[in-house]
Amino acid sequence: MSTEPRPVPAPLRIDPHLVRTAALYRRVDHADPLAVRREAARRITIARMTGLWFGSDPGVEVRDRLLPSDDGIEVPVRVYRPVGESEPGPAVLYLHGGAFISGDLDFEHPRCLEMCRETGFTVVAVDYRLAPEHPFPAGLDDCLTAYRWLRAEGSSIGVDAGRIAVAGSSAGGALTAALCLRARDTGLEPPGLQLLLYPVTDDRLRTRSVREFADTPAWDSRNCVHMWDHYLGPAERRGPVSPYAAPARATDLRGLPPAYVMTAEYDPLRDEGDEYARRLAEAGVPTELHRFAGTFHAFDTLASAPVSRRACREHYEVLRDRMNATTGEK
Repeated sequence: MSTEPRPVPAPLRIDPHLVRTAALYRRVDHADPLAVRREAARRITIARMTGLWFGSDPGVEVRDRLLPSDDGIEVPVRVYRPVGESEPGPAVLYLHGGAFISGDLDFEHPRCLEMCRETGFTVVAVDYRLAPEHPFPAGLDDCLTAYRWLRAEGSSIGVDAGRIAVAGSSAGGALTAALCLRARDTGLEPPGLQLLLYPVTDDRLRTRSVREFADTPAWDSRNCVHMWDHYLGPAERRGPVSPYAAPARATDLRGLPPAYVMTAEYDPLRDEGDEYARRLAEAGVPTELHRFAGTFHAFDTLASAPVSRRACREHYEVLRDRMNATTGEK
């Protein structure tokens, strides 16, 4: 696995505040999942040492717990609760990114702390099983276990079961969209909002952005191929792909929860995210799409640039507006 720093390709007009981060970002070849996980752990260690990874917040209480599932698997979750909150309130089920092959409860811990603090909502992060050891649908099953638990027993942690959003970044965006599809198709009460941050949606890799962005910061089209091979198996042996694995394959998007979709200009996933948002809107789903210019994959977590902070503020505001609005809809 090569992890050498690489320069930003000249044609990319990266936001000036993101240029240094983009230039220093180490390439990670996702052909080797174990190497990817080691690199992710190394980055968290460095972020801790430099003060960029915050393990606690005085306004947030954090507790880990295990949720039993129907198949006997215990699903680890981390519950973030505003300190001093006594009334039942909204919750966000958060599904981390990591190309389906990496990530754990620490992976996006700072984001979940901030999301809890800034929204005032309970946040529940899911440590779902990872490919290739546990290919589709294991990770999605774990996320559904956590969602059903929130619906049935959320009141035990101060959650209003009628006001639950599901959010996810990258591969977590695919799991978020898939969870909404499964909920609709099985008669499970749907979330009040699906928040899709530069989501993975399509295994077919046919978009212009996939073709063009073979060497972009943070994520590139070569790693898209590895990601799907780990999650679904090699393309030549895959067979029919379920829309619960690749949501873009769903032929009917009617009846899904309102959506906020965020994409980045220099991300191979850009066009599939944009297209999924367009199809949701055409199906009558209230949908907001924001493509952030001059940005790349995961830009909102890799730097404290103004555009990164603006993106975070925006999706926190979307969560607050939608979840608070549902009070009068029950």
